Amino acid sequence: MSTTQLASHSASLQHMELRADLAAALRWAARLGFNEGVDNHFSIAVPDASGAINGDRFLINPYGWHWSEVTASSMVLCDADGNVLEGDNTVEDTAFYIHSRIHINVPSAAVVLHTHQPYVTALSLLQDNTLKMCEQNALGFHNRIAYDNAYNGLALGSSEGNRLADAMQEKSILLMAGHGVTVTAPTMKEAFTDMYYLERAAMFQVLALSTGKPLIEIPEDVIEKTAAQQQTELKIVADRYFTALKRMLARQEPDYLQ
Repeated sequence: MSTTQLASHSASLQHMELRADLAAALRWAARLGFNEGVDNHFSIAVPDASGAINGDRFLINPYGWHWSEVTASSMVLCDADGNVLEGDNTVEDTAFYIHSRIHINVPSAAVVLHTHQPYVTALSLLQDNTLKMCEQNALGFHNRIAYDNAYNGLALGSSEGNRLADAMQEKSILLMAGHGVTVTAPTMKEAFTDMYYLERAAMFQVLALSTGKPLIEIPEDVIEKTAAQQQTELKIVADRYFTALKRMLARQEPDYLQ
């Protein structure tokens, strides 16, 4: 096998793995109740022939499919202009405009997950929609969340997608007022893990606020120390968690790999 053939074979295997990770993430998100009808969208950028990720080609879930029924082969590969390069399905308009612009404009966003997951979305509806640094899960997101407080309707054009990308301000997470959340990361493992623990942190805050009693205050030095500890552990936790999810899914819903 020539060097070119080896490179092509390696790229094909990587492409298949990205498809499988995307399908696994969507199916587990549905199990967790993070889906909303057949809306919302996950995407993952595909490397070019040299292995570089430019964000101009990405895999995304097919329009009109429930997250619980997607498979690796049902994912759509499209380019920065919205052309479908692989797949028999289409891409929902708002999904394209949000994901394409973030993939291109935010270099670290190889993975982009946009959801209306319940507790984070509930938080986005409050006038004070900030995640408070008063709980252990929340501390892992210290200085990592950007807040877009200007709800601007459906993302049906590149200008809105660019605005959302700009609003991220080099953060990995965008809390979108009156809308939901977009989580980005270099890998699916990290993005999915962040999405899960962000929902837990928001859930605890919403539940605590529902008592009508004030939240505790954690000293700033403890916040900084704990946030640094959690960032050190993130890749390890993400690998352990997402690997376990895929292991369980392979036993219970092996058709996701088809």
